[in-house]
Amino acid sequence: MELRGEILLPGAAEGPLLRLRAPISFWGGVDPASGKIVDVRHPDHGRCVAGTMLALPGTIGSSSSSSVLLELTRRGMAPAGMLLAEVDAILLVGLVVAHEMGWPFCPALRLDAKTFAALDQVACRIRVDGTIEALSLGSFSAMP
Repeated sequence: MELRGEILLPGAAEGPLLRLRAPISFWGGVDPASGKIVDVRHPDHGRCVAGTMLALPGTIGSSSSSSVLLELTRRGMAPAGMLLAEVDAILLVGLVVAHEMGWPFCPALRLDAKTFAALDQVACRIRVDGTIEALSLGSFSAMP
């Protein structure tokens, strides 16, 4: 089955899939220095978003989430790509600013509910056309 998302921020990326089990607030929920989920109430507490294909079921609003994502990008601790069940324009502003500053930034796709529910692979690749390709953990290259 081919999975495809709506391109929000273009690009290609690959990495291990980290599908969060609950929405998260980046502000106070993700450590901008390490990329670790630090919200002790979050079911994925202790996991690290750095270099992952981060699948977000939703975000918990904070206008500061974009600054946390920008800081993650600056430190090289951002996700490799983002797969969003819901568009969060404020979160994506951090990636747009990173791009404008010439920093590497991750592509982002919006997935419909059926496609988001179908994410079950260990690793995946986002292609520039918005296609999501399933990968085994040993078959992807390290992304800068």
